[in-house]
Amino acid sequence: MAVTVIGIDGGDLPRGAAQELESARLVVGGKRHLDAHAPEHARKFELGPLEPALNALSALSGDEHGVVLASGDPGFFGAVRALRERGIRCTVLPSTSSVQQLMARVGRSWDDVVVVNANGQDLAKAINVCRARPAVVVLTTAPKAGPAQIGSGLTGWRRTMVVAEDLGGPYESVVTVDPAEAAKRTWREPNIVLSLADLDDVPHRGWIVGGEPVPPATGWALSEDEFSHRDGVITSAEVRAVALAKLAPRPGALVWDVGAGSGSVAVECARLGAAAIAVESDEAQAMRLITNAASHGVDVRVEEGEAPQALRNLPRPDSIFVGAGGTEVVTACAHAGATRVVVALAALDRIGPTRDALRTAGYEVEGVQLSASRLAELSDGASRLESANPVVLISGHKKH
Repeated sequence: MAVTVIGIDGGDLPRGAAQELESARLVVGGKRHLDAHAPEHARKFELGPLEPALNALSALSGDEHGVVLASGDPGFFGAVRALRERGIRCTVLPSTSSVQQLMARVGRSWDDVVVVNANGQDLAKAINVCRARPAVVVLTTAPKAGPAQIGSGLTGWRRTMVVAEDLGGPYESVVTVDPAEAAKRTWREPNIVLSLADLDDVPHRGWIVGGEPVPPATGWALSEDEFSHRDGVITSAEVRAVALAKLAPRPGALVWDVGAGSGSVAVECARLGAAAIAVESDEAQAMRLITNAASHGVDVRVEEGEAPQALRNLPRPDSIFVGAGGTEVVTACAHAGATRVVVALAALDRIGPTRDALRTAGYEVEGVQLSASRLAELSDGASRLESANPVVLISGHKKH
């Protein structure tokens, strides 16, 4: 059995495609591709669910030749993976991918652009990457996971969306909209989305595709001196290190930092690739938070308001850090749908209510007291240990 996968981008077929089609016993593809390119003598199999098409290809005898017609570069979030998973080895004749076509239409370099696949299962992850990164292309490959849903998810973030419909086809359209407008419109399929923090930005010259990787080269659990803060009101580096380990911030995740103060936790989560929302009621602290995010080159959405009221209309998080607030705030966070909740406590009498609130919400609860002593220099050049106030971290984890 021989299978050739041919990419189609609206232009001429790749070199060698005509010969492959001429020898094909079976041609698999979407209706428009079959109508345009499948020869009369070949059996045609229109793509719907992928499994029947794979069964038909697997049923070919050893000397029979099958062809799969696919859009763009079939090895890039395309049919080649599904064939290889089924044990079908194939020859690939790629065409220009939809990502390449979109970036060419926009006239922008794209070596800094992150590419994500918004299938139905991973739509939330794709949106969180758009919230966190300044330049993201979203492949919209499933029903109800298109520009309207992405635009709805980007409400509250400063983003511009470039939506391309039917690239290379007779109804091609490339439009620039804000997320609110994208959420209201009905879009023609197939489509693809470019999410940008700054439409006219010229990205820095990089060395790796997709922008600087995470974790950052400067590490994490940064010194308090790396943040603007008020009279030592900041989560210490040692506490932050353990909290980050429990929160597990990463690309595709959304983290709330509730009672954020200077925002050191939210900024660190964003530096590790997560989308971050910082909730803070003090206006002066919120300004410090914005300054800290900008100085570290990350995008943190700041919500000025008092928890738990300020939490009501926020998108569902994957992890929550509670740096300030009483049992009412912890209870609200415990019912927000996050997989992980971490609460920092200085007052011992809050440990029991916090533990109980998380357990009642279905979390497996752990706790640890963190008491660090740092080296401090004496006047004669010797060193001593200088202890900081102990903090208790209560963490809850829901296993799926």
